[in-house]
Amino acid sequence: MDATVQAGPLRHFLQFRDLSHDEIKYVLKRALLIKDKFKRYQAHHTLHDRTLAMVFEKASTRTRVSFEAGMYQLGGSVIHLTTNDSQLGRSEPIEDTARVISRMVDLVMIRTFEQTRIERFASHSRVPVINGLTNEFHPCQILADILTFIEHRGDIQGKTIAWIGDANNMAYTWLQAAEIMGFTLHVSAPTGYKLDPARTGQPPASVLREFDDPLQACKGAHLVTTDVWTSMGYEDENEERRKAFADWCVDEEMMQMAQPDAIFMHCLPAHRGEEVSGAVIDGPQSVVWDEAENRLHLQKALMEFLLLGRLDDEIN
Repeated sequence: MDATVQAGPLRHFLQFRDLSHDEIKYVLKRALLIKDKFKRYQAHHTLHDRTLAMVFEKASTRTRVSFEAGMYQLGGSVIHLTTNDSQLGRSEPIEDTARVISRMVDLVMIRTFEQTRIERFASHSRVPVINGLTNEFHPCQILADILTFIEHRGDIQGKTIAWIGDANNMAYTWLQAAEIMGFTLHVSAPTGYKLDPARTGQPPASVLREFDDPLQACKGAHLVTTDVWTSMGYEDENEERRKAFADWCVDEEMMQMAQPDAIFMHCLPAHRGEEVSGAVIDGPQSVVWDEAENRLHLQKALMEFLLLGRLDDEIN
């Protein structure tokens, strides 16, 4: 059988809204099944003889380990590419790179800079393309975060999520998730680092509420989450950002404003004493290690779905 044959129409996952509500629910449920089998040492080789190409134009630890280990655990194989060992760092148009790579593998994951770059690649690919992170979105991470929330607190619909910090790729992806999954997103960022209305539009208050005071953003939240103050590519702004975000460190006072059983998440790596206190990230409300592990299981379910479609026979 041709390695590029799909179970259905070609699908990409470039941003959260590329999947419908029902498809996201399926992938989340499938991830829980795959995780359960993993914990019981049961083989799950649904992608036997399939190949994933991982393209890194931005460095990574968790993204590489989770995708690479995940594909091997599904019975497939992996090719790792960076700008230093491929034509991506030279003069070849990304469209040509996509045309060639997608004739040789079954699936491509890209971690890069501008969203338009991964969109250009996907538009010329014969196989599914997954966004491992761009400047604009981080959809695999938010799917894993929702999976983690479900494990610890049940359905996320109707809940309140507090995002404290920079209006970065995580914040914009959380907003897409709120629109699709039916929860409310509270966002608090310093002046100059807030969400861009040109990107958000005018979502209703049931979807998005913005706060100048991070304590008020945390009030009543079921989940408090944050990220580093200086994302990759903005290192020149580090000192300026440290001053601007000084009051946006998620600490015990912020967590006390949230629901009594609220949990804390961080996509990692974390800087204790900056965006989060050590007492919070290492405390009893923190689920960051479960969150990190769930990238593995969620991405296995996602890769399986993009290549094989729904496999409802194993889901009760």
